[in-house]
Amino acid sequence: MSASPPEDGAPQPERFAGLLESLLDRARAAGADAGDAVAAESLSLHVSAREGKLEDVDRSEGRDVSLRVFVGKRSASVSSSDLSDEGLTRLAERAVSMAKFAPEDEWAGLAPKERLATEIPDLDLFDAAIPGPEALEARALETEAAALAVPGVAKTDEAWAGWGASGVLLATTEGFSHGWRASSHHFGVATIAEKNGAMERDYEADSARHATDLKPARQVGDEAGRRAASRLGSAKTPSGKRPVIFENRIAGSLIGAFSSAIAGPSIARGVSFLRGSMGEKVFADGIRIIDDPYIARGAGSRPFDAEGVPGSRMELIEDGVLTSWMLNMASAAQLGLSTTGHAARGGGGAPGVSSSNLWIAPGDKDLDALVSEISEGLLVTEMFGPSLNPNTGDWSVGVAGFAIRDGERAGPVSEITVAGNLKDIFARLEPGSDLEMRRHVNAPSLRVDALSVAGL
Repeated sequence: MSASPPEDGAPQPERFAGLLESLLDRARAAGADAGDAVAAESLSLHVSAREGKLEDVDRSEGRDVSLRVFVGKRSASVSSSDLSDEGLTRLAERAVSMAKFAPEDEWAGLAPKERLATEIPDLDLFDAAIPGPEALEARALETEAAALAVPGVAKTDEAWAGWGASGVLLATTEGFSHGWRASSHHFGVATIAEKNGAMERDYEADSARHATDLKPARQVGDEAGRRAASRLGSAKTPSGKRPVIFENRIAGSLIGAFSSAIAGPSIARGVSFLRGSMGEKVFADGIRIIDDPYIARGAGSRPFDAEGVPGSRMELIEDGVLTSWMLNMASAAQLGLSTTGHAARGGGGAPGVSSSNLWIAPGDKDLDALVSEISEGLLVTEMFGPSLNPNTGDWSVGVAGFAIRDGERAGPVSEITVAGNLKDIFARLEPGSDLEMRRHVNAPSLRVDALSVAGL
């Protein structure tokens, strides 16, 4: 019943259909009333280079299955990489045995048949062109060479390029059995600039589902070098309250904190600073935040969620107003609502919640225009160790970037902490126009006035 590796090396999740059907049959034979199972397969190839030479080549692959069973209102989840007949039997028996001793959970359960996806869209997530180590080495070396050509760059810490692919198949005792596969191409370089004995480090990277969507290697290398060189001579900045702009490369972390705050499990447990905010003004007028699982080649795209439920494009924030939580079956049941198709799972645990392709709609001003309107402020280009109290929204983060004086970028600054409450930050947030849809969570540069800045 085990599935053999595909001849071309690319994940083919449909190969696991019979295996998962057998696993669910064994679970029911062991005493389960219902259950679902996931087979996951992953492959990756990564190369790193430094000083014009190949340093390392790493290839990894893995296959595993996870099983969730229900015995009445009790449930348990287990996973294993042993796909033999004996391994599947042990997995099923162990899951059922664990479920019988688990506490009852009145909210847990499978998605009903009428909620399951019946049409599986092709989102073009898999690139059939699989690069070899030679092609990845050439990309890494070209990126490094471009970085080293930037004045002020002394050396690179590492240049890298890689490829990965994954396949997943979900099967349930409700008769659902579908999957998809996806690929990821990525590369980048970390650079070190030096002047008068002082050194600064920065990086640039890119990733895409298809290799043809990647930025040119020279562009990425040049940007990495420019970023490191521009940070030479960093100093602290005076403390106080002032406008802060978060560059688009790191601004998505603020939107990610918002998505965590509207996740159904957090709302159901009452541990979110946005609990009780449904239908209220959370962001400023005109702000829109969208989540869409159906973007072709999107970093967070998926044809259905981890419970087999189709998603939909949703405006979670419409004209500043919170319109919906992100829900899976369990949190929806606990809140007396319907799932929104945001179930996600990793490993052998029960489904949690996550966004798909999440972004804040851009405004009309580019980054230079946002900077030009500030007489004294801060442009943040890097963050370190954010801290968030999920109950209150109190947030702080170490940052580096550039001082803003008289509407222009001044010298580089570092060793700074920016802090505030996310409810207040969201209410004052102004998006720029430089949105790039290249990650799961995306944002243009974001301006927030009157943030606390701790420096000198």
